[in-house]
Amino acid sequence: MEITTQQYKIIEDFLPLQRGNVKISNLQVLNAILYIAEHGCKWRGLPKKFGRWHSVYMRANRWAKQGVLGRVFLALQENNVINIQVDHISLDSTAVKVHPDGTGALKKNGPQSIGKSRAGWTTKIHMVAAGHNRAVVFSLSPGQAGDAPEGRKLLKSLENCGWDGAKVIMDKAYEGNETRQLVFDLGMEPVVPPKRNRLSTWKYDVEAYKKRNEVERLFRRLKGFRRIFSRFDKLDVIFTFFIHFALIVDTLISVNRP
Repeated sequence: MEITTQQYKIIEDFLPLQRGNVKISNLQVLNAILYIAEHGCKWRGLPKKFGRWHSVYMRANRWAKQGVLGRVFLALQENNVINIQVDHISLDSTAVKVHPDGTGALKKNGPQSIGKSRAGWTTKIHMVAAGHNRAVVFSLSPGQAGDAPEGRKLLKSLENCGWDGAKVIMDKAYEGNETRQLVFDLGMEPVVPPKRNRLSTWKYDVEAYKKRNEVERLFRRLKGFRRIFSRFDKLDVIFTFFIHFALIVDTLISVNRP
């Protein structure tokens, strides 16, 4: 897979301008990052066709620390690259195993959403998706963190989105009173089945609930990138960089996807 010139033109204006005597273009850097993200290899393992690996690494590292791809991700949403009428959103999380490389490097300082769960050292990616091909917002937490508290943080970020009446599709991990009430307070409708041990239950839209697989399908595509399927990076800023990158690539591909 590679990012084509036509796809690159969609995001070209959102990337930093190249200054001075630069031999490697931004498109070459993006395709080099794509190779790293797909194959999960070390930066030193980049094929020579992408240019000097250290030059690619330095630009990618600078972009990560400056939040460049995060801004590109937001710009794609604001410019309606994918035109979706939001009548429902899905909330879910997925666990990512942390590779031994992601638990070392003691001198690296910064937020590290890595925790020990029954599966070992893991990170959770929490995400709100609108349809099967559009991530709205995501966050990271240590693997042992509960889904509902992190989910509420994401939902609160949608307070002024203007999606009144939209359905919020969630699994039973989010069926607590606090989460459901928050959805109501946001002017949206929770679609979540009650747990079996609930003394007082409620009815929910069964047909709408079938669409919960949309966010799971999005997670499945993201985990097609080896650098996301396993967490190799200790710092959240770098792991987030690769998630933003994968979402941008998925968006560019989805422009032509039915």
